[in-house]
Amino acid sequence: MSGLSFVPAPLAQLPWKILLLVLAIGCFDLLVLYSAAGGSIRPWALSQGIRFFVFLTGAMILSRIPERIWSNIALPAYGVLCVMLVLVELVGAIRGGGQRWLDLGIGFRLQPSELMKPCIVLTCAKFYDMLPPNETRRFGAIWPAALLILVPAALVMKQPDLGTALMIVIGGVTVMFLAGVPLRLFIGGALGLSAAIPLAVNFVLHGYQRNRILVFLDPESDPLGIGYHISQSKIAIGSGGIFGKGFLNGTQSHLDYLPEGHTDFALATMMEEWGLVGGVLLILAFLLIVQWGLSAALQAQTRFAKLTAAGLAATIFYYVSINMAMVMGMAPVVGVPLPLISNGGSSQMTFMLCLGILMSIDRSNRRSPVRW
Repeated sequence: MSGLSFVPAPLAQLPWKILLLVLAIGCFDLLVLYSAAGGSIRPWALSQGIRFFVFLTGAMILSRIPERIWSNIALPAYGVLCVMLVLVELVGAIRGGGQRWLDLGIGFRLQPSELMKPCIVLTCAKFYDMLPPNETRRFGAIWPAALLILVPAALVMKQPDLGTALMIVIGGVTVMFLAGVPLRLFIGGALGLSAAIPLAVNFVLHGYQRNRILVFLDPESDPLGIGYHISQSKIAIGSGGIFGKGFLNGTQSHLDYLPEGHTDFALATMMEEWGLVGGVLLILAFLLIVQWGLSAALQAQTRFAKLTAAGLAATIFYYVSINMAMVMGMAPVVGVPLPLISNGGSSQMTFMLCLGILMSIDRSNRRSPVRW
């Protein structure tokens, strides 16, 4: 557009409709956290806002990285993160009952498992990009990818972090499916996994993880114990009705009935005050972002870019859908936060990393000087 020729090319090439949508979600989150703190920017809204704009700027910078760079660094980054996950097990910082962080000094802690969520998509996409398409349906194209997925997932399970391990597995398996691995193998794997669930519940999962699954199957078995989070979350969402109680008028979070109302259960805090309408609009906003990511995948020129864009869009979708299902009592509580809404830097960082890579692929697809 000649009327916008004054806009610098690096900025003009960004997908501004998506960035403005992300900005709207992030600013709405600040209102939710402001209300959750009883009408104060501390302790959550201020720090969340600073992180949001820092990570959003980082995503815009990442969008300038050529697609081939992402392809070249995928496997080395995977190796580095696996080493970091081992270091977490050996010398990691313990916080909130889990050993998931590496203390890098000067008050900065890094959670390598969060970085593994987008990295496993890049790694599996790189693996299948190196294979001839006619080799994808052979066993030799399946077990290496499965190993790439299971190694970090097992390390994350040791922390223990069931939710993140699940996200890593789902992200990698999604790329395998998109790459053309035969559907019968997924059906067989799903049946085998279903048969192994009783063994996993009894011998693999920790006690609190096992209790969460049992409470999900029978929500009324322990309403004042392990099931308290879900019970209060449902009450908060239900009491919001269609249009909500109004900004700053939530009672479940303000009176501390809703645990973790600013982190994993931030959606319940939001829907109590903004109602079903607020929840539906938020879902639509995330779906638009996912749809844009899938569109970038369809327009991509290389197999690596197609698999990466589709895998990252799916990762964002799973991130959002698992948290929403968990908060509404439709899935066990697995500790997956809602990106851009739940307080915390880890989920923000993961989302913005996915966004930055998607914008990089989108820029490779479309070279027009201005996109509004």
